[in-house]
Amino acid sequence: MVYRVLVPVDRSEERAFHQAQYVAQLPNAPDDVEAKVLYVVPPDEFSDADAVEFSDIDAAVGAANLLEGEGISVTRTVDDGGVSEQVVRSADELEANEIVMGGRKRSGVSRVLLGSTVQDVMLSAERPVTITSETAVPGEGIRQVLVPVDADVERAHHQAAYVAGLPEAAETVEATVLVVFRHQDYKGAPPHTFEEIDAAVEAADALENEGVPVERVAIGGEVARKILDMAAECDADSIVMGGRKRSGLQEVLMGSITQDVMLSAERPVTITG
Repeated sequence: MVYRVLVPVDRSEERAFHQAQYVAQLPNAPDDVEAKVLYVVPPDEFSDADAVEFSDIDAAVGAANLLEGEGISVTRTVDDGGVSEQVVRSADELEANEIVMGGRKRSGVSRVLLGSTVQDVMLSAERPVTITSETAVPGEGIRQVLVPVDADVERAHHQAAYVAGLPEAAETVEATVLVVFRHQDYKGAPPHTFEEIDAAVEAADALENEGVPVERVAIGGEVARKILDMAAECDADSIVMGGRKRSGLQEVLMGSITQDVMLSAERPVTITG
C-alpha cells in the first residue's frame, strides 16, 4: 500500500531540508512512500500560483531533489491562497497519511517556536501532522517510536493506528508505549502499574496485534519531562502524541503536555487525533 506524505515548505531551505530528511527516513520509503512537495504562495507576496514557478523556490526544489535522490516518487506543486487552508485542502485531496511540517527555532534558546501556519494546520487537519526537528533526524534501521498515552482510549487508539500504519510497520518499527503517573516519583509514592490504564493496554495490544514489537513502561513524575527523558533513554526516532481534542463547540484544542513536548523535543513529534 502506498504511504502518501504531504510536505508543505516555505522559503526556508534549512526547514525544507529537515522535512525531506524525515520523509526519506520513513520505513521502506523508496518502495512505499510517495511525497507531494507543496509551496503555497502567501497572500503577502502579491502573486498567484500562475506567476510563481516551483523551480523559483529554492527550498522546495532542494526538498524535492533530496527525496528523488533517495528513490522516492515526488509531485511538485505550487498553490496560492490562505497557506494553512491550502495545506489542509491539499492533504485531503491527496488522502495523505501524514503531513510533515517544519518547526522553527527561537533565537538564543533551545525551544522550538511553532509558526502560526504550523499551529493552524495541526488544529485543522484531520490526519497526523509531524513537526520535524532541526537537531535530530531518524536513523536507519529499525525505527524506535515512543508512544506516550494518557487515560483517553480514543486518542490512544489513534496513536496506535498511526504507528501500525507506517510502511511495513511489523518489520520496521519498534514501539515503547509509555504511561506517566503525574508527580508520582517521590519517596513513598503509591505503586502504579501499566495495566491500570486501559488506554495504554489497548494501544499496546493493538500494536502487538499488528505485529509491532512493544515495550510497556509505567513511571511517575512530571509528565512532559518524563516523556522527553524516556525519548532520550530509548533513543526514539520520533514521539507520537495524541494531543488533539474538540470542545463542545467543536473547537480543536491542544493539551498543555502535548504543547510542552512539541516545544522542547529535540526529535520529530507527530500529533494524531
